[in-house]
Amino acid sequence: MNPLLDFCDLPKFGDIRPAHVAPAVEKLLADAREAVAQALLPEVPADWAVFIAPLEDANERLGRAWSQVSHLHAVLDSPELREAYNAGLPKVTQYWTELGQNQALFEKYRALRAAAGFAALTPARQRIVENALRDFRLGGAELPETGKRRFAEIQEEIASLSARFSENVLD
Repeated sequence: MNPLLDFCDLPKFGDIRPAHVAPAVEKLLADAREAVAQALLPEVPADWAVFIAPLEDANERLGRAWSQVSHLHAVLDSPELREAYNAGLPKVTQYWTELGQNQALFEKYRALRAAAGFAALTPARQRIVENALRDFRLGGAELPETGKRRFAEIQEEIASLSARFSENVLD
């Protein structure tokens, strides 16, 4: 089993190989995009159990796996890992940028925040919704299309430059 897809315990850094990165990233991105698509179905109500929870789970798995890759890239870099990391970085960056600018998803979070059931959520869940709304605003969800494209370009450039800087420091 790919250790980047094993979420039952602590990360297995010693088992992770560069060859695990691309398949894990592809699978987790596909799962996350599917969770977004499911969340946006008209028949899916804006409530925690069927809207937020599956989306949060998919994004958590992607974030956890990519964090492991990023950590290894920062502390135990090799040419093979560097190549795998740099191949996955634009894909992961693009996903998070798309997610943050997804107007339909932003509106569904707003609907949840405005719903009467919002007050019944635990404070922690309310905070997750509030933080998501903040992240949509900071991620450019309210920008016009030209601004969204420029924001995405900047995000990709920042990710690339940051990776290159880290690699130069390691070298």
